[in-house]
Amino acid sequence: MFEKGCHLVHNEIVNQIPELRSFKVGMANVFLQHTSASLMINENADPDVQKDMEMGLNKIVPESFPYIHTAEGPDDMPGHLKSGIVGVSLNVPITNGRLNLGTWQGIYLCEHREHGGSRRVVVTLQGEKK
Repeated sequence: MFEKGCHLVHNEIVNQIPELRSFKVGMANVFLQHTSASLMINENADPDVQKDMEMGLNKIVPESFPYIHTAEGPDDMPGHLKSGIVGVSLNVPITNGRLNLGTWQGIYLCEHREHGGSRRVVVTLQGEKK
């Protein structure tokens, strides 16, 4: 379970897919099976980036807006909007058994609810094996 905010999950994801190392070239699809959280690639060096991303998303999608869908609480509809804006899937190239991200790039899971519950990520690998 994640608290509200953006969390660097790159290593956790890579550690769960040991078969990644067997690919020479390919594509990894990373998919989040939820509607009030999202995935993004962003800078992984400075922890302030995570805080700023959350503040920016809260500014773009305020909880104070007069939403109609409020049965699950005031953070539910803003969570759905943030998830729709940021997205729930990523495609990342695979090169020589590694995700081919830039030096300062990492995969983030952004939890948009105060009590979002557990989150499930599905990774599909396709490509040419070594």
